[in-house]
Amino acid sequence: MVRRGFLDFLAEMLRKAYPESRFRIVNRGIPGDTAEGGLHRLRADVLDHNLDCVLIQFALNDAFCGYGVEQFGQYVQWIVDEIREDGDAEIVLVTSSYVGNNRETRFVEDFYRELENLAAVNGLPLARVHSYWKKRIGEDVEFRTLVQADLVHPTTAGHKLMAEAVMQLF
Repeated sequence: MVRRGFLDFLAEMLRKAYPESRFRIVNRGIPGDTAEGGLHRLRADVLDHNLDCVLIQFALNDAFCGYGVEQFGQYVQWIVDEIREDGDAEIVLVTSSYVGNNRETRFVEDFYRELENLAAVNGLPLARVHSYWKKRIGEDVEFRTLVQADLVHPTTAGHKLMAEAVMQLF
């Protein structure tokens, strides 16, 4: 378990980069949730808050819970459509952590490619967290320092890298 998630680090980075700006981050992510769950919670958890920017981060749970890539893509597209219909919030798609490239986890890349496709089709920015992790692992970071014992969920160091990847868009 970690005490600081990527949104905590992102808030620090944004405050440092834009000290004159005032903002608040509303975290409505639920561990273990899927895009379908996010769609069902969208009104109460996101739309009713009249936000300026919404980060949409789904994929890993969808992949590991047995959703098909196409079904996952439909749910994310519906989320994007609902946000656009409701107001003028900026939307950013976010991939999750890199989970390695072995036979058991390679299928996750299909879900990330679906997010890339959705970003292109909808003209949305995409924070490629998994790619950023992979790049950093190839440079100077040890994969095991970024993930907990399950080899999927990020450690504090992993959350910091996630924030760095998202911050590149700002």
